Amino acid sequence: MVVRIRLSRFGNKHQPFYNIVVAQARTARDSKPLEVIGTFNPVPQRPTNLSDEEARSARAYKEISLDRSRAKYWLGVGAQASESVWRILNLVCLHTPGTHHLLRSVSGFGYRGVG
Repeated sequence: MVVRIRLSRFGNKHQPFYNIVVAQARTARDSKPLEVIGTFNPVPQRPTNLSDEEARSARAYKEISLDRSRAKYWLGVGAQASESVWRILNLVCLHTPGTHHLLRSVSGFGYRGVG
């Protein structure tokens, strides 16, 4: 069967939070995955370690945590990434030559990687 790297939604209503998971292509979105390789918080957040004046002018960020070695492994053994996961992989500079190219640029928010 085909293995995919995709997002699995968690969190509350109007507060999404996603796990980046490796799962069989035909399983449900929130079913048990083969492996969880990262997280993605799409809700923009302001930095908390700045003074009030700096925090107001600071750029909001969306937090990404990814185990790069496991992502490289799964891509190397033939796992296919979903469209949204390709965007995340390109943001953390984890793309392989000859793979999917993004046509739209992501703007308006910064991204900060944790892992």
